[in-house]
Amino acid sequence: MTLADNRKALFDYEILKKFSAGIELLGLEVKAVREGKINLRGSFVAVLGGEAFLVGADIAPYQPKNAPVEYDALRARKLLLVKDEVEELRDAEGTKGLTIVPISVYNKGRFLKVDIAIARGKRQFDKRQAIKKRDTERDLKRTL
Repeated sequence: MTLADNRKALFDYEILKKFSAGIELLGLEVKAVREGKINLRGSFVAVLGGEAFLVGADIAPYQPKNAPVEYDALRARKLLLVKDEVEELRDAEGTKGLTIVPISVYNKGRFLKVDIAIARGKRQFDKRQAIKKRDTERDLKRTL
């Protein structure tokens, strides 16, 4: 079951390769994510010291009045990946024009997972084509 999507990333970037990663969260963050209190817009993945981190993902507190005083909703969260995948992400991060973006957050059994992707930014022309294609598909569905 998908808990959050980053539709803006799918519009702004061309997806080259996808990965599925576990995410290290606090207990109150897990409850908040399961309620849908997560925003992936503007977030990205950074590889630091042989580990991957989700940076800029906003997870609102589960119970705002009961949250710890030092709770930071925008803190970097560690992603759980295999060493080979981390190396591949590091190589992609070093390549000019590529970035690593989160696509969606979902639960698999009792675990929360994040789909991340190595992506290349679309040019304005590509974005216009995507809009045109979406509009024509919508018109076809209406006529049927």
